[in-house]
Amino acid sequence: MQNSMDTSVVPRRFLPVFAALVACFALWGVLNNMTDNLVPAFQKIFMTSQSTAGYVQISFYGAYSVVALFASLLVQRAGYRCGVLVGLGVYVIGALLYVPACVAQSFWLYIVGIFVVAGGCAVLETTCNPYVLALGDEATAVRRLNFAQMFNPVGSLAGILLARGLILANLDPATAEERAAMAPDALKAVVDRELFWVCVPYVGLCAVAAFIWLFFFFSKRSEVDASEASRDGIGEILALLVRSPRWYLGVVAQVFYVGVQIAAWTWMNVYCQKELGVSPKDGASYYLIAISAFIVCRWAATFAMKYVDPAKLMAVFAAAAVACSLGVMYLPTCVVFSVAGLPFSWNVVCLVAMSGFMSLMFPTIYGIALSGVDPRAHKIGAAGLIMAIVGGALLTPWMAAIIGDATSVWTRLVPMFSSTWDADLMLSRASLRASFVVPAICFSVVFAYAVAFRSKAPRSAE
Repeated sequence: MQNSMDTSVVPRRFLPVFAALVACFALWGVLNNMTDNLVPAFQKIFMTSQSTAGYVQISFYGAYSVVALFASLLVQRAGYRCGVLVGLGVYVIGALLYVPACVAQSFWLYIVGIFVVAGGCAVLETTCNPYVLALGDEATAVRRLNFAQMFNPVGSLAGILLARGLILANLDPATAEERAAMAPDALKAVVDRELFWVCVPYVGLCAVAAFIWLFFFFSKRSEVDASEASRDGIGEILALLVRSPRWYLGVVAQVFYVGVQIAAWTWMNVYCQKELGVSPKDGASYYLIAISAFIVCRWAATFAMKYVDPAKLMAVFAAAAVACSLGVMYLPTCVVFSVAGLPFSWNVVCLVAMSGFMSLMFPTIYGIALSGVDPRAHKIGAAGLIMAIVGGALLTPWMAAIIGDATSVWTRLVPMFSSTWDADLMLSRASLRASFVVPAICFSVVFAYAVAFRSKAPRSAE
């Protein structure tokens, strides 16, 4: 039982553990966004097709879908502290696999390393989110999780900058044809240098993860961790969850949210290239601006939750995100201002603003879904919410299918835009705009969930 007299967002006695958990949130944020950049990097380094390079994402999201449930069973039996130690340990092992992969110049060994390191992240996410919820009064749990999650996009931004500055910046400019014409020794030297710079940031992350691991290893088991280790049967736990529509509908909402985040960010660069005629490099700058808006809005939303109910605030943000999706679909491309040489039209403003409005959704859905659920079910419930990350693998292909078909039924939503096929970008203006019906649908699901569960959950039994 938590001390009912201490109702601060994070009670003082839990501050050291909370700070270490916040570092974990930033840690997997760095990794997630560096991994996204391995797709174009490996395509160039190993001269693979787009579909083969796509195994990077398949391996990454596959680890989440496979490992999260096992992680919850581990934490259910051994407690939060053990889960963090295992997650960080697996994270380090996976990242260190990049070294032999570099030496062997093996794409598939990198894929194994990516699966292992993502498995470590899955264990961490399954453990750290409910751990943060447990570190204080239940009334401030959603706000506490939003505060911890504020540092995840900071890590994501750091991951983008590390990938651009260390991995992508050190790719040899030689084309696939020029590489194929190189002598074997010359090509090996080029690939060795490129893969060395792939390894550098991951080995650095190992050192950070090892430092956090040592903190948890030498720290005393907290009262929360001691009270939360459970040996209840899985059948009993699942029965508690299926009786909670907040939880199982929360999993559905989380699938749609994670799907829209990954899908919208995946196609942001292409949208800016097509609509504004910018280069891929400049298109990446809009992504950085969107991530910055995501960070600022998450911090602002966390502060606002002191005065506004999280579910009601999420409903407002979701409605605004739906409006932005429609703006991306229908507003004309007329440049209205420029920032540091980057042109902005109102439809692109909507595209960037969409990231700001989605900022609070993951932790807020998570917190609402577990509120009112018996604490004994939090760990298994957390696994379901983390496994919902598979939404990225489900919805991104749907959006891609709309983009890649100039004559699909979806283009009838935007008859005012051209269906002329762009052979370079492999899309038409109409199909690209029509694809943003997917974010509109996804944000509508989040809006419905927020409205349905805007009232406080009954306090769960302790």
